[in-house]
Parts: sequence; C-alpha cells; structure tokens
Amino acid sequence: MKTRSILRVLAGLAILPGPLMAQPGLEARPIPLAEAVRLAQQNSPTTVLARNQERSSEQGVRTARAQFLPSLNLSATGSQRGGTQIVGGVPLPLTGLPWSYNRSISTNLTIFDGGTNWYGYKTAEANLVRDDAGVIASRFNVALSVKIQYYAVLAAHESEAAARRTLEQAQQQLKVSSAKMAAGAATRSDSLTSAIQVANARLAILNAQNLLLNSNAALTRLIASPVQVTAVEADTSVLARVDLDEAALTQMVADGPGVKQATFSLSAAQAGHRAATAPYLPSLTLSGSYGQVPLASQNFNFGGGTSSISNQLSFTLGYTLFDRLKREQSLVSARISEDNADVTLRDTRLGAQQNLISFLSTFRTSQEQIALQLLTIQAAEEALRVVQQRYNLGTAQLLDVLTAQATLDNARSNLIAARLNARTAKANIEALIG
Repeated sequence: MKTRSILRVLAGLAILPGPLMAQPGLEARPIPLAEAVRLAQQNSPTTVLARNQERSSEQGVRTARAQFLPSLNLSATGSQRGGTQIVGGVPLPLTGLPWSYNRSISTNLTIFDGGTNWYGYKTAEANLVRDDAGVIASRFNVALSVKIQYYAVLAAHESEAAARRTLEQAQQQLKVSSAKMAAGAATRSDSLTSAIQVANARLAILNAQNLLLNSNAALTRLIASPVQVTAVEADTSVLARVDLDEAALTQMVADGPGVKQATFSLSAAQAGHRAATAPYLPSLTLSGSYGQVPLASQNFNFGGGTSSISNQLSFTLGYTLFDRLKREQSLVSARISEDNADVTLRDTRLGAQQNLISFLSTFRTSQEQIALQLLTIQAAEEALRVVQQRYNLGTAQLLDVLTAQATLDNARSNLIAARLNARTAKANIEALIG
C-alpha cells in the first residue's frame, strides 16, 4: 500500500509541466541590440550630461570670442533733489529745477591685455574639443554597458533553456525508475533520488527565470524604456568574431575614444597654463563716452532740445605690480592641471594597451572553451544515453546515470559561461577602439 502511494506521487512528478511558464515579467518585449544601444545613448544620464557639458563649452567659445569686441553701454538717469540750504545761518529752500536728467553712451575696448583674451579663447576651444571627445567616449561607454547587460539576458535565456532540457531528462529518468520500482527491479531509493533530481531541475528553472527577470529589469533601466524589454534570442551557435589582427587593434586602441579624450584634456590644460601667464604683462584699454544733460527741462528730451554735451576719449595703460599672489596661485594651479593631464594621458594609453591584451586573451580563450564545450556536450549526451540504456537493462546503477547527467549539465553551464565571456570581451574591445 505504501509503495503504491509513492508510485502515484512519483508519477505525478514525472508528468507535471515545467514551473513558471507564465510568471509575470517574463513576457517582456524583445528588442534588438542595435535599438537598445541607440535608446541608451539617447536617454542615459551619462550621455545627457556629456552633451550638456558640450553645450556649455560651445557657449564658452562664443563668450571667449566676444571678449575681442568692445563693450557698449546706454544709460538714462533721472534724479530729484529737495530739502533746504543754509545761507548765513538761515535755512532757505533750494532753488532751481527739482529734477535733473542725463543720457549717455559709453564704450570700452581692450587693445592689449597680455594675451588673456587670446589664450582664454584657445582654452575655450580646447575645452570644446575635449568635451566633444567626451561625448563620443560616453556613447561608447554606454554602448558597452548595454551590450554587457544584453549578453547577460541572453545567458539567462540560455540557462533557462538548459534547465528545461535537464528537467525533461530528469522526468524521463523518474518514469523509468518508477516503472522499475513497480516491477521490483529497482529500490525505492532510486525512485526517490530521481524525484529529487526532478525537483532540483525545477529549482534550476526558477533560478534561471529569476536571473532573467533581474537582467531584463537592468536592461530596461539602461535604455529608459517604459515597458519591460528583453534580448532577442540569437542563434547561440554563431560565435563572436574579431576580424582584425592584434597589430591593427593596437594601432586603433592608441587612437580610441578614451585616449582621445585624455589627449584633448592635456591640450586644454596646456592652453590654460598659457592663459595663466598673461596677467604678468601690461594691458592697454581704450574708453570713450558721449553724454547729454537737458537744460531747463523736466524730462529726458530724447527728441531734441537744448542740452549740455560732454565727450570723453581715453587710453589706459596699466600693470599690476602686486595682487596678493593671485596670479601666482592661478599659475601654480594651471601647472598642476597640466601635469595631472599629462600623467593621466600616459596612464590611459598604457591602460588601453593592457586592457586590449587582457580582452583579446579572454576572447581567444573563450573561443577555445566554446569549441571544447560543444564537443564535451556531444560526448556527455552520448555517454548519458548509453548509461541510461544500461540502467534500463539493469547493468548500471542510478549513480552512474546521475554522474553522466551532472557531466552534461556542467558542460552546458560552461558553454553558456564561455559564450558570455566571448561576447563581453568582444564588446570591451569594441569600446576600446571606438
């Protein structure tokens, strides 16, 4: 009686469908990789901040150019006076018109400032070029993040598919063990062990689906999508390729987005250093003004009228002897910025070369691992088939079947990991070379 109850439970496990077939969130909208990259580059805070910095630098260039133009000011002033005046100790009311008016135009032009405006303009231009490179670098960095997450979604899909294949095999094994138990050709331990394998396979599917949900959520956030998205399940038999040789890649890395940005940052720092030396030279300024004061009038008389006119034109030559070490502080800061930018550029170049070597090595190793795991899976599937037949005939133990199944499962997991490593390494190489 107890044996029949166990058999009914085991039979139910053998035919029960896979879990979480309609789990909320798994029905996400598939999105191609190119579209995911485009949306992320459009919506990512990283690229938005980089574009806004570029806009700020563009305005900085326009402002620097405007420093070569004269300033122009228009003014109109009206003032009222009142009260008393003291004459011979006697307070008397003020005489004359209570209101006075003035209108004027003035201009100012810096003829020579030691190169402050010129170097300021060149610094602004260098900052703009640097920020242009920063926009490009941010786009490639965002693309890299999207690709890594996209490939993680693909790996989660592959893990779920592998877990479902394992479940199918475990359910078939459970049917065989249950039948042999009913016939008295196997012990109850075999059936219970097979049932545990089915439960473990279901748990593996749950874990893969949870990983898929988390990966989908991360990808959705990266592209700022209002609905959940997932990767388009590609043909996983197609391996990633790197068509260029190491010498060509090394040359491209030397001119990659990160190196370009560091190079232009050094140029901007050098321009800032030159600008910091300009205050040590004298300046020459041209100033001019034209003013009118309406006479015997209680308004501005913009249309004409009798007015008192004043003109003024002056040249000012000036040199700052001592400004409480402000020039020195600016110069030291500029030199430090230049040194820091120089060191950063050198380290960026060396780091790019190091990363290329590392990513290429990972990519090539992963390709070899993929080829090896594909052969291992074929061998493991054949070994499992043979040992299952032997178990059915009673010439092998269930432990032999479980060992063959574990070997197949490990080969599938290793293949998924190798594919993920190859894809990720290729994405990193693409980001390095731009």
